[in-house]
Amino acid sequence: MADMYDSDEEELTIENDAVLTKYKTAGEISNLVMKAVINEVIPGASVIDICSFGDKMILDETAKHYKKDKQLKKGIAFPTCICVNEVVCHFSPLRSDPIVTIKEGDLVKIELGVHIDGYAGVVAHSLVVGSSAENPATGGLADAVLAAHHCAEAASGLSRLEIPTNRSLM
Repeated sequence: MADMYDSDEEELTIENDAVLTKYKTAGEISNLVMKAVINEVIPGASVIDICSFGDKMILDETAKHYKKDKQLKKGIAFPTCICVNEVVCHFSPLRSDPIVTIKEGDLVKIELGVHIDGYAGVVAHSLVVGSSAENPATGGLADAVLAAHHCAEAASGLSRLEIPTNRSLM
């Protein structure tokens, strides 16, 4: 039986310049769209309008890249999701769903993803509506956001450790 790692085909990893470029492009577009979506999260805005805005921007931005390759697929890898307060993740409402409106003081989590030829850049961001450096969030909500930040930083530090992969165990 042939080993799945024994092949004459070029391995499509980030060591391949074309693959790395597609990942980078997807990541750059994801970050660009995220910045724009963050600016849309204001009191009175509807979640479905923000989600639609993010998805449309993903499609518009990906259309600007790899125009010559008509067969290359690109666009939404993960639809724009806006989760308010106790909604944990992946909320992207349908037009038929009840309208959810953003309010001052809401904790909003944003998720979205872009792909270029299947290579995805997925980003997420959390914010408290109306808070800023001059007007910081306070109380239990601020404590929860800070705790989540510290947990993410700790997890990020762990990911830098050398962990054996399945390949190295074979």
